[in-house]
Amino acid sequence: MAINQEKGAAAPSEGEPVLGMFPRFREYIRRNPVLNTTWQIGVFTVGVTVLLAGLVMMIAPGPGILGIIVGLAILATEFAWAQRALHRARAAAERAKEKALDPRAKRRNIILGVTGGILAGAVVTAYLVIHGLQPPWQVNLFSLD
Repeated sequence: MAINQEKGAAAPSEGEPVLGMFPRFREYIRRNPVLNTTWQIGVFTVGVTVLLAGLVMMIAPGPGILGIIVGLAILATEFAWAQRALHRARAAAERAKEKALDPRAKRRNIILGVTGGILAGAVVTAYLVIHGLQPPWQVNLFSLD
């Protein structure tokens, strides 16, 4: 490395890669087999945990797709198979976004949602009218009968 005279810092010479703090740290870890295996186990554990949380959030409330993509991104820092899966997930998300933004599909979904809401309301109203049930908020709990 050559010394930069103006700032007194070491400047990279011709052909030397410029590494930041994390890549230098990662190279240090990679040189030691025990540390490298420990690092990969840690990345795998964290990535799979986030990925599984994303899968759980697909059926439970929460940002499931975001959890899956973040979990794959964590795994992709160390594993080639996760990079391929992340690439496919991003491509599928891009296709879904384009499909959702299609004006015809958007208009169709709005029409179906409004029609379904009106039909559900009509069914509930018809049931209450036919069977004469009182809504729960009109029940008198303190009657002395």
